[in-house]
Amino acid sequence: MAQGLIEVERKFVPGPSTEERLQELGGTLEHRVTFRDSYYDTPELSLMRADYWLRQREGSGWELKCPGAAGVSGPHTEYTELTAEPSIVAQLCEVLGAEVPGAGGVAAVLGPLGLQLVASFVTKRSAWKLVLSGADGEERLLRVDLDTADFGYAVGEVEALVHKEAEVPAALEKIHHLSSLLGVLEQGRAPAKLIVYLQRFRPQDYQRLLEVYGSKEKPGTGDLD
Repeated sequence: MAQGLIEVERKFVPGPSTEERLQELGGTLEHRVTFRDSYYDTPELSLMRADYWLRQREGSGWELKCPGAAGVSGPHTEYTELTAEPSIVAQLCEVLGAEVPGAGGVAAVLGPLGLQLVASFVTKRSAWKLVLSGADGEERLLRVDLDTADFGYAVGEVEALVHKEAEVPAALEKIHHLSSLLGVLEQGRAPAKLIVYLQRFRPQDYQRLLEVYGSKEKPGTGDLD
């Protein structure tokens, strides 16, 4: 698989004072933005059931989230993000057992790979960033996104991006520390917007995912983010 950044994230349910708390901690509001996300998969959800999440974001292009290291536990998730279309196409073909086409971007392979629109919704986001020092004295930039989807669901995400697997534990330590400062329950787990969308509007597809992930609510999808 083509190498990309490793995204370590934790989703949570924001409260009415979350933004105020971020300001108190020295956080900076980067921007407020509204965008549409569209997710694609096969009718059988072959990608999502294998923990791959293909998204087209309005104004940002395509992204494929690929599962991170096995054995990651707790209310956080770890993904490798691919944003270069040739890398995305190659990975899609590998996961779906198809031959890699000679040329063309993601849009050109949707039909041949049997990929169709599964979900599409608009999100209003406030994006924050702040720097936390860990026990080792190392500073790490963390990003916090506070999202409200157009179907009435609000969710937050604390995220750190690292370049290699060895950096993941330190990133998790910072994420857990910030989560506690924000008052997020240690065992709390908030589902991603896509999961809630499927549960509400495509219950059969939601059940397909439950067959794979069981009672563990898959926060996956990065849609946050």
